[in-house]
Amino acid sequence: GYWAAEKALSLAKSISTGHSKSFFVRQ
Repeated sequence: GYWAAEKALSLAKSISTGHSKSFFVRQ
């Protein structure tokens, strides 16, 4: 659960740092 979330978040950041950052901050 937690590990999967961390991996997904890291992957998203790797793909698009700026966009992902804004997206996660809004969540």
